[in-house]
Amino acid sequence: MTSASTNDIEFRSVTKRYGAVTAVSDINLTVPKGAFVALLGPSGCGKTTCLRMIGGFEQPSEGEVLIAGKVANGVPAYRRPVNMVFQQYALFPHFDVEKNVAYGLKQLRPRMPAAEISRRVGEALEMVRLSGFAKRRIHEMSGGQQQRVALARALVNKPSVLLLDEPLAALDKKLRTAMQIELQTLQRDLGITFVLVTHDQEEALSMSDLVCVMSAGRIRQLATPQEVYDRPADLFVADFVGKTNRFDGTLEAGGTVRLGNGAALPASRGDLPPGAVTVALRPEAIRLARGGAGTATLEGTVTHRIFLGSAAEYSIAVDGLGDLLVTAERQTQNDLVAPGERVAISFDPGTAHIFPA
Repeated sequence: MTSASTNDIEFRSVTKRYGAVTAVSDINLTVPKGAFVALLGPSGCGKTTCLRMIGGFEQPSEGEVLIAGKVANGVPAYRRPVNMVFQQYALFPHFDVEKNVAYGLKQLRPRMPAAEISRRVGEALEMVRLSGFAKRRIHEMSGGQQQRVALARALVNKPSVLLLDEPLAALDKKLRTAMQIELQTLQRDLGITFVLVTHDQEEALSMSDLVCVMSAGRIRQLATPQEVYDRPADLFVADFVGKTNRFDGTLEAGGTVRLGNGAALPASRGDLPPGAVTVALRPEAIRLARGGAGTATLEGTVTHRIFLGSAAEYSIAVDGLGDLLVTAERQTQNDLVAPGERVAISFDPGTAHIFPA
């Protein structure tokens, strides 16, 4: 049994069914106290169902959900030390900012003194840098400001856990980046547990301490962002998180992977039996050299180039294998490779991930 003093959330063999549909299947999950955890996965993978079971909006069909070491099964949402920021914020348009933030405090019984409510609301607005906006109407505020009002309303009750259901999805890219930084700063300053649901890999990797990758109601990998990206647990994680090139091959008895064009790669896994495998390779792990020089692992022809400023993305038709995506950082102004050029392709064997086919 995990110590209640070190974990804010635990799932113990949790399954959730909706009639004949199993949304979450036998999940075991531990969220350390004070962590920022992202539940990441495609639509329908079960991540929002998990969030709703933590919040008390859904109950597990089997297993136990623990919050701060106590079994929360059957405990209604309003009795849990948890608050939630919804994707559409769910603010009251006929209230000003102050009344929106104070709403939850006014529902408490016994009633909280008006002076204490005012003090708590002021603290929450200062926390999200909206101190001068107490009397502002919701429709007079930008999307980013509305998101901060929703955060203040969730934080004013001083929850142990804050749940974030894709709260940045409606924001433009520039504001989204700014709010990612604000959320990280806020989480560090408060020291409370944040659980974020997102299908955006960049958002999950950049904001969280731990990433929980989900698919078809199951956890595929729970690890730090760097480990999920650099050492994916399986081919689904390698494919879903970031960009990945895939080739089919055969793992030979001597530990060499033979690709479809006859090229040989040293295998980085000794635990797989000989047979069909899939090789996954990140675009930025690949080195390009003009010309098709002899010691290269692979050779090909550049078919497309996308200029990204500090880097360029290339699509390369590799002899006997098909198209390969390569991301190359620019070192000089003249090192861009043009479509139609022949290139040599090489990479370190340890950067190629090998999975059973």
